[in-house]
Amino acid sequence: MSFSRQARRAEALGSRLPPLLVAAQRVAATVAQGVHGRRRVGQGDSFWQYRSFLPGDAMTRIDWRASAKSDRSYVRETEWEAAQTVCLWRDSSPSMEWRSGSAVPFKRERADLLLLALAALLLRGGERVRLIGGPARLRGGGTALEALEESLGGMTGGGGLPPSTPLPRHARVVLIGDFLSPLPDIRAVVDRLAAIPVAGHLLQVLDPAEALLPYSGRVRFQGLEQEADEVVPRVEGIKKGYAEALAAQLHGLANLCTAAGWGFGTHRTDHSPETALLTLYTALSYR
Repeated sequence: MSFSRQARRAEALGSRLPPLLVAAQRVAATVAQGVHGRRRVGQGDSFWQYRSFLPGDAMTRIDWRASAKSDRSYVRETEWEAAQTVCLWRDSSPSMEWRSGSAVPFKRERADLLLLALAALLLRGGERVRLIGGPARLRGGGTALEALEESLGGMTGGGGLPPSTPLPRHARVVLIGDFLSPLPDIRAVVDRLAAIPVAGHLLQVLDPAEALLPYSGRVRFQGLEQEADEVVPRVEGIKKGYAEALAAQLHGLANLCTAAGWGFGTHRTDHSPETALLTLYTALSYR
């Protein structure tokens, strides 16, 4: 096959990939350059590394072929054979279908990007990935990311919290949403998952206007989830109370995650998705 024909075929294949998937792979590739894999030593069959023989090691663990090439004795270590199951979820409630302006993405778009980019990194590391609220079959192999993207696209109009779904014991869970629901409702979900038991991480995604309330004067706020619209004659008068309420929500989220042994982070849609993904992936790797 000539180079030009290969190039045309590659271009045709690439053009069929959804733009979201292309963006997710690009973000994942950027982050992958700065992190190490999640492999760990254990009772697997795949070779991981050689290390020096240490006091307390059984003599039967010495790799004599590798040791014969040096004046030191070496132990052959294998990779942990049990791949981690990571269960992913993103908020599909109407409040995620909002942005304050064309300069920033919709909250759902950013959540989808982060979820798929995280899945790409995890799959590269040999982990199993499944979508909470999606097909129960664990995803793996070369088409896993495309299947996840397709399933994610069908998850719309849901609630702001993950459904009660059977999950594997000792899996990891990542929940991505705006988490502006009442704290007792969120605590109930985290406690239920932690009791399975699963470990997890909660990532709150907010629009910059939600974080800063940058408006002034008379403003009509439209309800997105069946709330009534509300007109505020002078927004400046509620900024302090709003900031205190938002800070209390974030503080409560951090506390309930800490109590469950979970991680917690926040992300604004006007900030770099690579930064959020690196923090999230590192938390999954080393917590």
